[in-house]
Amino acid sequence: MPVPRAERLVALDAFRGLTVAAMILVNNPGESAAVYRPLQHADWNGCTPTDLIFPFFLFITGVAIPFSLASTPGEGRAAVYARIARRALVVFALGIFLNWFPLFDWSTLRLPGVLQRVAICYGCASLLAVELSIALQACAAVLLVAGYWLLMTQVPVPHVGRGMLMPDANLAAFVDNRLLHGHLLHETWDPEGLLTTIPAIATTLWGTLTGHWLRWQRPAREHVHGLMLAGGLGLAAGCVMDRVWPLNKNLWSGSFVFFTAGAALAVLGGCYWLSEVRGWRRWAAPFLAYGSNPIVAYVLSVLVAKLLYLWRITRPDGSMTYAGHYLFETVFLRFATPLDASLLYAVAYALVWLLVTTFLYRRRVLIKI
Repeated sequence: MPVPRAERLVALDAFRGLTVAAMILVNNPGESAAVYRPLQHADWNGCTPTDLIFPFFLFITGVAIPFSLASTPGEGRAAVYARIARRALVVFALGIFLNWFPLFDWSTLRLPGVLQRVAICYGCASLLAVELSIALQACAAVLLVAGYWLLMTQVPVPHVGRGMLMPDANLAAFVDNRLLHGHLLHETWDPEGLLTTIPAIATTLWGTLTGHWLRWQRPAREHVHGLMLAGGLGLAAGCVMDRVWPLNKNLWSGSFVFFTAGAALAVLGGCYWLSEVRGWRRWAAPFLAYGSNPIVAYVLSVLVAKLLYLWRITRPDGSMTYAGHYLFETVFLRFATPLDASLLYAVAYALVWLLVTTFLYRRRVLIKI
């Protein structure tokens, strides 16, 4: 019978760090109007490389859940629930703080957000992992997607009708606007809204199921084969479903759930093959640094980015601009086209946080939440 794995997985830590680095990169262009298409989100239907980043992070969050639950075998159920609740509440509160900063104005506060969704998905997936068998966790993931599809296609929306899946004209937007009006990213809907969090929990659960698979001691090649096979099936399922339920990050469609889970499995399989089968681990060093303090890197990168566009600087000609735009103009735009300069700015910003996380990593400073 297979024996549970105890040590940390280099592949998982590297994948987490790679995802956080990509998240910082795409969120911080030098000029928002000058961005290469793959570094932008799809306007509505479709899927760009950038659209993979957030589901990858949720998937990785799910993979880590079985390892986390197994790390304290003598812990009682009440203590496990308390630990899950504390982590979820801290991450949720950090997300609210990021949205609230720097104006701290309740009337304009966006309530949904990236970290808020991470917190909800982590909490729900963790509770299901505690309470349900592995088979029932898989059933829950499928039922969440199926139930969400029924809601989106069968429940009529006032003044819109049934089955509409367009911006501002779908059930998810109706629920967001009715319950969170004035506290959304867009006027009447939010990409991290209430109803669309249901299938995002399924994404996290696919990661949890992967974590169960990886916890068992098997030959490394067998793990790679399993990850790649499952990844291929997920990608194929997503492509087939796209014909009737288009890939859509904003709605987190069922096709998007399966396609991105398949892509995450394939990338994790590639990382696992490099680190565990081939024994090549030096490539992972920078990503391990990012992955050691992922929430810290993300939160601080967002805060500093906001500060760069609060701090006003006087140009030599006497006009005023923000510090971030001043850096872009005077350092990057002088030596490259707007598109390339914008990308170079984003790369430089990501490298700054690589230095910060590497400093913490080498001193074994791990800020756990």
